[in-house]
Amino acid sequence: MALEEYVGAIVLEVDGREAEVVSVSPTSRTGKKPVKTMNRTGRVKGFARGVEEHELKVTVVIPLDAEEIDWWHMEGGKLTLQPANARGQRVSYYDCVTLDMGDQYNVDNEARRDLSLFSTRRVTE
Repeated sequence: MALEEYVGAIVLEVDGREAEVVSVSPTSRTGKKPVKTMNRTGRVKGFARGVEEHELKVTVVIPLDAEEIDWWHMEGGKLTLQPANARGQRVSYYDCVTLDMGDQYNVDNEARRDLSLFSTRRVTE
């Protein structure tokens, strides 16, 4: 059995600028909802299409001297997740908007910024 290589580190770009990321957790919802009816089988009859949603939880480090991305005012940003080895598929989230921003300070780690974002569109490139 041959060894398989898996996606490792991810690079996050925001409008063409690379962000120093600790973690990214994207969640996408199709918007589909079950249609429940009163029938003899007691099961869902089908589904209805709804609005697609994309939410991203991002944790970045806070730079001391370098210019930081203006996360607070980000509206219409493009976030691209790309495998660091340049092979594999890139995933881009378009029209990103910041919902929540918080800071995290710890004795053992660097200062971090926790962000909640939403996107209107997800594209696999």
